[in-house]
Amino acid sequence: MKLLNRTLIAAAVSTGMVGAASAKDLVVVSWGGAYTASQQNAYHAPYMAANPDINIVNDDSANGAVAKLRAMQEAGNVTWDLVDMVASDAILSCDEGLAIEIDHNAVLAPAPDGTPALEDFGDLVVSPCFIPQIVYSTTFGYRKDKVGDTPPTSINDVFDLAKYPGKRSLEKKPINNLEWALLADGVPADKIYEVLGTEEGVDQALAKLDTIKDEVIWWEKGAQTPQLLADGEVVMGSTYNGRLFSVIEEEKQPVGMMWDWQVYDLDGWVVPAGGKNEADVLEYLKFATDTQRLADQAKYISYGPARASSAPMVGKHESLGIDMAPHMPTAPDNASNTLLYNYEFWADNVDDLTEVFQAWLAN
Repeated sequence: MKLLNRTLIAAAVSTGMVGAASAKDLVVVSWGGAYTASQQNAYHAPYMAANPDINIVNDDSANGAVAKLRAMQEAGNVTWDLVDMVASDAILSCDEGLAIEIDHNAVLAPAPDGTPALEDFGDLVVSPCFIPQIVYSTTFGYRKDKVGDTPPTSINDVFDLAKYPGKRSLEKKPINNLEWALLADGVPADKIYEVLGTEEGVDQALAKLDTIKDEVIWWEKGAQTPQLLADGEVVMGSTYNGRLFSVIEEEKQPVGMMWDWQVYDLDGWVVPAGGKNEADVLEYLKFATDTQRLADQAKYISYGPARASSAPMVGKHESLGIDMAPHMPTAPDNASNTLLYNYEFWADNVDDLTEVFQAWLAN
């Protein structure tokens, strides 16, 4: 129970869950911070209130989840019940048998008008093991008081230490960093993955990253860049758009958002193979991924719901009262230059490129 976060404890107290000896723990692995809080508010807490026999334990270990699941399965001890993953990791987990396949229409709720779940999610179901939750983007935030009178507007500005001196924060993995490096080095967006599929293209991307490597603080959790920005330790840094929304709109920090070449991605659930509470998890998923719950999540964080039927229900922020639609990564004003994450490329190449990237980091 030590993994229960403060939000969960508060919800448990309010619903009478603390001390309920009969409650079954479901260990739900996600990303922590503002994102887990949005899940807690939108569907964890309401589900526990309606189902006092279930206690959801939040575990913020989603980073590197595929390798952790491999280790659990090799040891014959799968302790996770449900895992939040990006689409490429879900594809890989499914291919390796780390996650179970889902009969989406049988397990999940239809849309309010009766549209089957699989049709409602559409082409966002990129793997038979994957249940989409949100469309999000990884993009850049910057300190308004550290960029002078001309804030950064281009991915090229991330690599321009003369114009914008100071520390950057980048995620400690090749994904997105290699794409941004090639874009900043003049590779057309529609050629990125063709170039990145060659040894020369990887070398080109790493050479561009070399130009700022000494000024980079590497992050591994989405909450790190917002904190680094709030503390003034970096001038600009990458993170998920919902994290930036939180630090800008909720915390009122002097931070701006740069949308140029934001990378679109999907995030959703997989059910680990070999889990001990599969039937309970599937029942929970029917509730947590229905039209209303995914629309409710957008009240707390600026990620687009994965169901088509949820989009028209996105309204105002729960506490701020501001319209959430303009803060979505898919809003027209934010989407003039976007890169769609190539799930298949990274599912096929993530292990090899991670090895190359880690070797480059160590040099």
